[in-house]
Amino acid sequence: MSRYLYCIMVLVMAPRFSYAMHIAEGFLPPVWCAFYLLLSLPFVMIGLRQLKAKSRLGGDMKLFIAVAAAYCFMLSALKLPSVTGSCSHPTGTGFGAVIFGPFVMSVISVVVLLFQALFLAHGGLTTLGANTFSMGIVGPLVAYGIYRLAGKSKIGIFLASSLGNLATYCVTALQLAFAFPSPAGGIAAAAVKFLSIFALTQVPLAIVEGILTVIMMGIVEKYSVSELEALKGGNAYEA
Repeated sequence: MSRYLYCIMVLVMAPRFSYAMHIAEGFLPPVWCAFYLLLSLPFVMIGLRQLKAKSRLGGDMKLFIAVAAAYCFMLSALKLPSVTGSCSHPTGTGFGAVIFGPFVMSVISVVVLLFQALFLAHGGLTTLGANTFSMGIVGPLVAYGIYRLAGKSKIGIFLASSLGNLATYCVTALQLAFAFPSPAGGIAAAAVKFLSIFALTQVPLAIVEGILTVIMMGIVEKYSVSELEALKGGNAYEA
């Protein structure tokens, strides 16, 4: 049993410096790091205002927000080996996006990515803006939009979480393609290469994340009724 536990710890905590879903420290040119940092700032600022407003609602709302952050941290820290030395992982942002809205998840994602960069060697400080944009902005926006379009059902929750995960992986691949276009086929060829690197493991992970998020929502709907009721008034979650 201890051997299996050790293997799991190695997979989760061992740093990988190739084409990981979190772009590694020093992997992007400085101009792209600055670009994504500036691009992410307005979303994070809006998220901070919304987070402050939601944390003042009734019940154990701050603890409820912490649960969404912990779920995001745990899932996105589970790095699974892909091909050519890369790794794939769930994101955990769809769960919080469905409940609190996409902008709150941009703030939570910044905190999650910062802790992972500092303590798990997963991602990096210079690439924090790029990773926030893919996982904390685009992913939650897609998840929230799918959830609203799908009628806020269990199927909608599943699709929101799964497609939000895949949107993150697609944006990361495009970020790498723009920064490192292929000498032969340019950005398009590079995008195909990076997308194919993730696809084998990311698609099954997206499906698993969708299932886990449906289960989590069932638990939340059972034990956090007062918090969900407090969020109904013009906020993200609507039963």
